[in-house]
Parts: sequence; C-alpha cells; structure tokens
Amino acid sequence: MAAEPRLRKDVPAPDEIPEQDPRHPVDRTLPPFKMFTSGLQHVAAMYAGVVAPPMIVGPAVGLNARDTAFLMGASLFTAGIATLLQTLGFWKVGARLPFVNGVSFAGVTPMVAIGRERGAEGITVIFGAIIVASVLGFILTPYFSKLVRFFPPVVTGTVITLIGVSLLPVAFNWSQGGDPTADGYGSMKNIGMAGLTLLIVLVLRKVLRGFLQQIAILLGLVVGTVVAVPMNMTDFDAIKDAGLVGFPTPFHFGAPQFEIAAIISMCIVMLVCMTESTADMLALGKIVDRPADERVIEGGLRADTLGSAISPLFNGFMCSAFAQNIGLVAMTKVRSRFVVAAGGGILVLLGLCPVLASVIALVPLPVLGGAGIVLFGSVAASGIQTLATAALEKGENALIVAAAVGIGLIPIAAPEFYHAFPQDLLVVLDSGISTGCVVAIVLNLAFNHWGGKGSSGTPGTSETAPEADAPAGADRAPAPAPPH
Repeated sequence: MAAEPRLRKDVPAPDEIPEQDPRHPVDRTLPPFKMFTSGLQHVAAMYAGVVAPPMIVGPAVGLNARDTAFLMGASLFTAGIATLLQTLGFWKVGARLPFVNGVSFAGVTPMVAIGRERGAEGITVIFGAIIVASVLGFILTPYFSKLVRFFPPVVTGTVITLIGVSLLPVAFNWSQGGDPTADGYGSMKNIGMAGLTLLIVLVLRKVLRGFLQQIAILLGLVVGTVVAVPMNMTDFDAIKDAGLVGFPTPFHFGAPQFEIAAIISMCIVMLVCMTESTADMLALGKIVDRPADERVIEGGLRADTLGSAISPLFNGFMCSAFAQNIGLVAMTKVRSRFVVAAGGGILVLLGLCPVLASVIALVPLPVLGGAGIVLFGSVAASGIQTLATAALEKGENALIVAAAVGIGLIPIAAPEFYHAFPQDLLVVLDSGISTGCVVAIVLNLAFNHWGGKGSSGTPGTSETAPEADAPAGADRAPAPAPPH
C-alpha cells in the first residue's frame, strides 16, 4: 500500500490528531485539556439519562430523598466503571470504541414492578436479579455476538435510524421541563429556552473552527445555563445539600436477594439491552470508520454484562450503551476512545464527590433538551446515510425498512398501543429499537436468505456496499488497529 490513506471525507476532524500518527483515530489520544473538555461534553450529554432511572425507581420502591440521591451517585460511579471497561478494556472485555455506558432505561418498568410488589426489600431483590441476569448474559455473549452476520446495511441502517428517532422524544420531554406533573411543564419559557440553546449550538457550529467547533455542544450548554440563571431556571439547592465526599458503600441497602420471578424479568431486560448494544456498536463502528465485527461485538457485550454484574455491588443498576453519545461522536467527529474514557473517569469522580455531580446538575433540562435535538437527530441522520448503501431500489429491501420502521415507531407514536399485553412482553414491545431490530432481522432473512433467494439478495454481495461488508466477516480476526 502507499502512504497512509486518508480517512473518509465525511468523517475527518482536522484539529483532532496529527496526520502522521499511524494509529487509527480511535486509538489516539488528545492533549490533556482537549481530552478533559471533550470527555466532559460526553458526561453532560448523558448525565440526565444516568440519574433519571434511580430518580424513578427510588421513590417507587419506597426510598426517601436521601437514599434516592445515594442511588443517583452510585449510578454515576458504576456508569463510569462500565464506560472504562468498554473503552479501555482488558483481556477479551471491551469494544475499545468511544462507547459510553450508563443505566439502561429498559429495566425501569420491570424494576418498579419488582419493587412495588416487595416493599422495603424490593431494592435488594432488584440487585440480586440484575447480578444473575448479568452473569448469564456474560456467559451467553460469545453466542449472541454471532448474530452480527444478520446485520447488513438494510438492518443496521434501519436500527440506527430508529435509535435516533426513539431518542428524540427524550429531548422533547427535556425541552418541556422533564416533569409532566410540574406547573411549568411545556411552558413557553421552557420551550423557548430549549429553542435558544438549539440556536446557540447551531450558530457555534457554524462560526467556530477546530477544537472549539468540536465542543460546540458543551459551550452551548454552558451559555444556555448562564442565560437560564436570571430566569430562575437553575436550582442551586443541590449544591448546598451535597457533600464533598460520598463513596457508594457496597451493599448499602443490604445483601442482594434472589427470587426467580424477578430474575426472569431482568433476564428479558438483559436480552433487550444486548440487542440494543449490538445495534449501537454497529452504528458507532460505521461512524468512526472501524466496522464492528464479531470480536468487537463480543468484547462490547462482555463489558456491558460485566459492568452490569459489578454495578449492584455498589448499589447501581444494569448498564448498557448510551446512544445519545453516538450522536455526539458523529457531530464532533472526535473518535478517540480515550476521550470517552476520560468521561468515564469524570463519572467515577462525580460518583465519589456529590458536590461535583451537583454542578453538572445545574444544567436545566430545557437547555439539555435543546442540545439533545441536535445530538439525537445526528444519530438518525447516520442511519439514513447507512440506508443509502442498502440497495433500496430492490423492492424487498424498501419493504423491510418500511415495516421495521413502522413497527419500531409504535411505542413513540402510540405509547398505549400495547397496554393490554402482559407486563413481561412490554419490556420488549415498549422498546421501538428492539422491536424494529427484530422485525428487520426476520424480514431480511425471509426476503434475502430463505427460499433459495440467490446471491442478489444476500448481505455482503450486490445488496451491500463494500465498506459495509466488514461486520459480516465473523471468521476474520480483526487487527488491533485496522488500516483504512
């Protein structure tokens, strides 16, 4: 080969790293200040998503405000550990991609159901079920990762698009204030602040250059928060009440308890999380120009399940991929996994120092919602870009996308659509990403694999673009830093 090939024209970040560095951008480091600020931007993007589940589950299982705050700190701490496992890794653990892990929303509904049925002991039953489900998931990982061959562009593009579209309602909820029961929810002030933050981010992305352009989201959050202060939209009480040091004491609520019904419920959640994480890794691999093959998927799922198994020891919940941070990588084009590892380190510090965590919490949800519209929309745009390589001129592929997207949008467009279904099924059905993914896989098999379809309908041949074929190479061992 000639001298080091240039990166794809749609991904380079001119200010990211000197071109002469032979390592893939994913494996490069940035100067310390850029590493910290870029990592902080990832933390700002995911913070609300990490603390929201404990804010819901804590009161539901009967915890007081102090214990709920403890759960939030523990969730930040364990999210940091899981992110470090994912980005830095060891042995065969970790995708070693700029992949952020945090508390999964998929488990909120079943955890609330478990806690309500068992009263004060509910939280220890939840922790016990998570540990068992995570260990079983770790064992299942080598087999589950082989499903990557069933994720050609027509499937991955559909799922990536659904990830972005499914996250947009979260941004809309934040933009309205985050709490539907609050008096000001959906007020012009909240939505106006979200719109102003969105405008600030867009203007900064347009006028800034180099590194400042890459942290436009973080700068937009800072400016939006400053503007919100005189409008009484920031709550400083959290800083007053926060302690300087607060280690999440192991088994703070007691030893975990193991009940079969709760374990089965959390096992279903684990399968949902593994499916979503697989889709997220495929999406991120395409965005950073390092396709996620079977080995990468296996390592990433090991980090997910191991992080989830460790999490209850420190009073945290099940961890999985945070898709909103994929949008941040796509937008900033900073692909270094060490940047996200720095974010993981910041999360650990936030978990150990509540007063620091409360500073991040100063960002009003409407401000976060305005920035989230850009972040989550970027994920959907990446999915549409992937679908452009999926030979949609074939009627079957267009039909696959139409059916999968349509079914995947049901929980968003009609949240009560499955209200009469059993509670256990709702764990899967209420996740548009999971249902859309399953439909896309099944229809791709039906139209492009089964019934002697021939090579024209087989992923990796005429249906797929050459660069998209890499994920299907299950029997090729990837190099640590593959060339381009």
